[in-house]
Amino acid sequence: IFYLSIIVLIPLVALLTKSFSLTWEQFWTAVSAPAVVASYELSFTMSFIAACVNVVFGMLIAWVLVRYKFPGKKLVDALVDLPFALPTAVAGISLTTMYSDKGWIGSWFDKIGIKISYTATGIVIAMIFIGIPFVVRSIQPVLEKLNPQYEEAALPLGASRARIFRKVVLPEILPAALTGFGLAFARGIGEYGSVVFIAGNIPYQTQITPLIIMNKLEQFNYFAATSIALVMVVFAFLLLFGINSLQARINKIARG
Repeated sequence: IFYLSIIVLIPLVALLTKSFSLTWEQFWTAVSAPAVVASYELSFTMSFIAACVNVVFGMLIAWVLVRYKFPGKKLVDALVDLPFALPTAVAGISLTTMYSDKGWIGSWFDKIGIKISYTATGIVIAMIFIGIPFVVRSIQPVLEKLNPQYEEAALPLGASRARIFRKVVLPEILPAALTGFGLAFARGIGEYGSVVFIAGNIPYQTQITPLIIMNKLEQFNYFAATSIALVMVVFAFLLLFGINSLQARINKIARG
C-alpha cells in the first residue's frame, strides 16, 4: 500500500487537488479549447488504430515465437522488448529519420506520393512501435500454456485450421489480447518522446495531447496542464476499467 501510494495514489491526489482549485468555468475553458479538443481526437484515434494493428500482428508474433523453431528465434524474442529498453526520444528520432522523405523507408513512399513523417500516419507508426511489446508479452504466456493436443484432436474431426483457431485457440487468448490492447492503447494515449518528433506538431492536424500539456507547463500554466492531464487520466482509467470488465465477463462465460 505504501509503494502504491508513492507511485500512483499521491500523484493522482496532487493532480486532482491542482485541478479542483479551478472553478468549473476555468476548468472547462482549459480542457475544451479547440486546439485541445483536436489533440484529444488525434491522440485517441491514432492510439486506437495502433492498438488494433498491434493486436493482429502481436498475436502473429507471439504465435510464431511459441509454435515455431527457427534460427535467430532468441534474437527476435529479445527485439520485441526493444521499445521498453530504448529511450523514447531516441526511438522518435530514429523513426523520424527512417520515415522522412529522404529516409531509408520514407524515400520509397515519397516516390509514390505518400508522406509518412509529420503526418498522422507517422504518429500511428510510432505508437505501433511502442505498443507492440504489450500485446506480444500478454499473449505469449497464454499460448505457451495452451496444450496443442486440443488442436490436434480437432483435425481428424474435419475442422479446418481457421475453424480450429477461431473455436479452440482464440477463446483462450482473447482475454490476454484484450489486456494487450488496453495497455497498448493507454500507452499510445500518453506517449510523448517517440511520437513528438515524427508528428510534426502542426496545430489541429498532428499536435498530440501530451505535447499540449508540455507546452502549458513550459508556459507555467500548471492549472491548465493538470486539467488536461486529468481528462487523459480519466479516459485511460475508464478504458482499462471497461477492458477488465469485459475480460471478467468473457472468463465467466468460458467457465459457465
